[in-house]
Amino acid sequence: MATVAIIALSAFFVAVEFALLAARRHRLEDAAATSRSARAALRSSTELTVLLAGSQLGITACTLALGAITKPAVHHWLTPLFAGWGAPYWVADVVGFVLALVIVTFLHLVVGEMAPKSWAIAHPEKSATMLALPMRAFMVVTRPVLVALNEAANWCLRRVGVEPTGQVASGRSPDDLRHLVEHSASVGALDTTYSASLAGALDLRRLTVSDLLREGVTPVSVGHDATAGDVRAAAEASGHLRILVRAPGSMLPSDVVHVRDTLLLEDDAPIDGLRRPALVLDATTPLHQTLARMRETSSHLALVHREGPTAAGAVGVVTLADVLARIFPRTTAEAEAAAGAAPAGAGPAGAGPAGAGRSGTGTDAVTA
Repeated sequence: MATVAIIALSAFFVAVEFALLAARRHRLEDAAATSRSARAALRSSTELTVLLAGSQLGITACTLALGAITKPAVHHWLTPLFAGWGAPYWVADVVGFVLALVIVTFLHLVVGEMAPKSWAIAHPEKSATMLALPMRAFMVVTRPVLVALNEAANWCLRRVGVEPTGQVASGRSPDDLRHLVEHSASVGALDTTYSASLAGALDLRRLTVSDLLREGVTPVSVGHDATAGDVRAAAEASGHLRILVRAPGSMLPSDVVHVRDTLLLEDDAPIDGLRRPALVLDATTPLHQTLARMRETSSHLALVHREGPTAAGAVGVVTLADVLARIFPRTTAEAEAAAGAAPAGAGPAGAGPAGAGRSGTGTDAVTA
């Protein structure tokens, strides 16, 4: 009975160790709302090194107990058996010792370690939740010892230049995901259309607003004293629906007017009440932050400024369509084909409704 209890305890500690390593934190968080055991498992995941210290302490204690109790018992049971078969006592003693060692090692490895390890890896969240409460109780009793052992281990790591951490890194980096997408596309497991879209989405963290700009292109704009007729004329000439408005006494745009707001006005009507401040972004803003800010402010267009002694002020315009085009390159190609088939007078490439906001240049100062 003692042997069975020791092996069961060893299996418990091994399962706890591998369950918390393999469990997904977000799944434990989902279950924590209705399960006390899941909340205990979630707490254990936040102090993983202490939990692992407890698991290792328990496994080590079980191993020593098997060596101190089970192996001598099996040895003393086998030795008389072989001696009764007519073997010399020293032979029976040696054979009994070796067989006892093999039997105890087999039981400990297979039943006490490998089987619970496989079960925990196959059902990480279930096993972590099931075993969390008894493991937390064990940690409460042994916490001073576990903290001391963990601090000693961390001290050894720091001496060799390794900074210890208390949690397992989860998820994959953008580079890892990009490599996975490229590999899946190269072996034919992922359609090229989807792989291009996924690669574009991953580029949102690597690229900045300046990567969407084309140098030397001036955004379409009107003066601060422009009328509704001026806005409609600029929209007709450029093919854009959002027209930038320059600040008083400056050539740099600061506001934006949508041409639909001028449709019911006379040509000489002022546009003061129609102007809205344009979203301003620095050229170094990452694309994922650009997309987030556009969504938060409900802006389809942003002025891009580049700070510095040689490049201050507005340098271009980026639209929501520009950002989305990096995620959906196939859609971009289709838009270019549609723009190429557009009738004459529709404005420059990318200026009309079919391709508005596509190139990320000054000609895309407005979008459809």
